[in-house]
Amino acid sequence: MKNLLFVLLFLPLLGHAAVPDTTVDYFSDKSIRYDDRVYEPAIHTVILSSNPGSLSDATLRLGTDDVLYLLFDDLDGDFKNYSYTVQHCTYDWQPSNNLSVGDFIDGFMDQPITDYRFSRNTLQKFTNYRASFPHDNFKLLLSGNYLLKVYRDNDPEKLIITRRFIVSEELVSITGSVHPATIVGDRNFKQEVDFKINTGAVVSNPFTEIKPVIRQNGRWDNAVINMQPQFVNGSEITYDYEDVNVFRGGNEFRWFDTRTLRLQSERVQQIEMGSDGRKHVYLLTDEKRTYKRYMNNPDLNGRFMINSYDGGDSITEADYVYVHFFLKWELPTDEGDIYVFGAMSDWQFRPEMKMTYNYEKRGYEASILLKQGYYNYEFVLRRDNVQAADDFFVEGMHQETENTYVVYVYQRRPGARYDRLVGIKRFTTRPQ
Repeated sequence: MKNLLFVLLFLPLLGHAAVPDTTVDYFSDKSIRYDDRVYEPAIHTVILSSNPGSLSDATLRLGTDDVLYLLFDDLDGDFKNYSYTVQHCTYDWQPSNNLSVGDFIDGFMDQPITDYRFSRNTLQKFTNYRASFPHDNFKLLLSGNYLLKVYRDNDPEKLIITRRFIVSEELVSITGSVHPATIVGDRNFKQEVDFKINTGAVVSNPFTEIKPVIRQNGRWDNAVINMQPQFVNGSEITYDYEDVNVFRGGNEFRWFDTRTLRLQSERVQQIEMGSDGRKHVYLLTDEKRTYKRYMNNPDLNGRFMINSYDGGDSITEADYVYVHFFLKWELPTDEGDIYVFGAMSDWQFRPEMKMTYNYEKRGYEASILLKQGYYNYEFVLRRDNVQAADDFFVEGMHQETENTYVVYVYQRRPGARYDRLVGIKRFTTRPQ
């Protein structure tokens, strides 16, 4: 992992590139979602990061000089009038209806996006937009969860993008560890996150005031919420269960590299110019790993970096290419749908990431428009009426897998009107 990161961190990061579906059904519903979503088919490669030059989350520390950077591409290639604002949310990502805008924003609620550049030397024309905040005319006053909303023509009803981000305070200390599951039957497959919170003072009712959330890698779909304390000893609150704080270990992510289109990288089988005027990248055939032995392949825990060796500025000169995935599978499954999954899909079941079964080739395939870069991905099963992606169905699970876990601690004191984020702690299965 260290060697891989050493090489990749020299590259400009654009961290996120979900490609929206172009079907009518997906974009006909413009109602706001309190998650990471794109509402227009022309918008691609949306990034919200605290540091576009590193593998960083969309997190700010309240009262500091921290800044978040927003970047996205409009494949119409022209200029549009975009603006943004934010909404404070509860710990479980619902709007904080007890707050007014003036409670959490100091400045003007609506902010124009005036920084843009046109693509150069690319087959796909696009306009790259960017903005950063907080700034003098737009400051955040409260910690907690926030939803960034981007819209067009000064009309909040014309939603373009929503993105989650977090503002934290460092008011509690968190200690803990990640280790193989305590339950014997799960020990070889799952990982347990045990932790303690020291509030520094006795909390009147930690069972109702304190709300910890555990997140695996960049995912929210399988986050653990609504945990109750196991023990309370003065100002120390312990969460050391054997079941509710346990995650599937999963597998190391698959990867591909499209930073250059002039030659084939390690997992690229073929690159060709299509009749549609775009480059097409065909990956090597993938296989099911459900019951295969664990292999320690360094990865980026599902993330990716946008970069092009073929141009000088990856933001405007990295091109868009169709990447073709093929998963060998003898017969189509009737247990659900197979998706390509990871940061490239916003850790969600994006319609354009859904795979279709090819009876002639005997496998699942997908063709996804992506900006040049280095990508991690995996294949997951979407079961009916189940929120969390099933990564075991195709990828298997191992307790040895390297994963990153983040514990968020929210507090709502008696009489308070919002969930305050009072602490964050990051854990890894392989402490360095």
